[in-house]
Amino acid sequence: MSKIKFSGPFSLRLSSFLAINKIALATYARHALGRRLERTWDAHFEIGIRFWRHQFTKALAMDDIDKGRALFDSLQTETDDHYAVRRSASDSPKGVWHHPETRSSAATLLYLHGGGYTFHGAVSHRYADMLAHHSGAPLFAPDYRLTPEHPHPAQSDDAFAAWQYLRETVPAKQIVVIGDSAGGHMALSLLQRLKIEGEPQPALCIGLCPWTDIGDRGASLHGNDSYDLVQGWMALRFGEWLDPKGTFGRLALSPIAYDYNGLAPIYLQAGGREILRDMIRDFARAQAAKGADILLDLWSDMAHNFQALDSTRQSSTEALQRICAAVEAFAGAGPSMTAGPATEVCHGATFSCADHTEADAKTIGQFVVQSSL
Repeated sequence: MSKIKFSGPFSLRLSSFLAINKIALATYARHALGRRLERTWDAHFEIGIRFWRHQFTKALAMDDIDKGRALFDSLQTETDDHYAVRRSASDSPKGVWHHPETRSSAATLLYLHGGGYTFHGAVSHRYADMLAHHSGAPLFAPDYRLTPEHPHPAQSDDAFAAWQYLRETVPAKQIVVIGDSAGGHMALSLLQRLKIEGEPQPALCIGLCPWTDIGDRGASLHGNDSYDLVQGWMALRFGEWLDPKGTFGRLALSPIAYDYNGLAPIYLQAGGREILRDMIRDFARAQAAKGADILLDLWSDMAHNFQALDSTRQSSTEALQRICAAVEAFAGAGPSMTAGPATEVCHGATFSCADHTEADAKTIGQFVVQSSL
């Protein structure tokens, strides 16, 4: 956390500024006494986690979700990393192009932002800049409709419209679909939508800390509440807003309930301290058992959406390097994507899993999804 940027009404800016200062003072005091939230985190990292959790909590408690969104956007924390990216708006479909000043990849990224399907602000635009800058690939980020005003299938329809828009000028084999958090849910769901519509699959699907089950799954969903910037109850709230009347049901809206064998290769990243850790693991292992091409990297010391920390954390830097390697392996001229030090699951003909042990392979093959849906 190196820079702070403000936007919106002064009252919300002031409220957020006072909150981050209060959190900072308390965190510095705890660290001085040797009371770290997580032993590998410095004070700045912990302040960011606590502050964003505070912002989510306060925003979701507001009667007016638009005011909650304004609060969430009123104070943004950014690293010092500079992204040489030019933005341009699209009206149909509505969204933003993020063009790296130096294009070094043949790929085009379809980026689906996170935010629980409810929030979309400066943090998502910077995340898109980061991905475009590091990958050297132009990136289109659709401005899809948000919940609770627009429940499912609005988001699915908007993602499919964005795919069709890119397909007018870009071959499917050069498109990489990438999403973080709820955007990861949308990216995985889009693969199934493309299958139903008879559309070709993208070169690769990348899920960054993806939401794979809209219900209550895994001990980490609540067990990691104290470590993460989002909490289990928030994920369940977002699920309720996505399907408020239970019209479609948990099975229909959870990627973990589907079979991805024969669809695009899937590369996933997760943090060991995030609430979605267990459901991401469950998804990866279940899909490997079904025969899907899938690779999961997990950094044990990281919280949700840790990639945004970029150069300030080694794990984030490694994750971004792996994302770029995956993009080039499937949509560029790069070497094949191999298992690495953070790899937990690697399966399928399109990934090089030689570094994975025989014991790992047996564990993957024997994994059975718990029937908790």
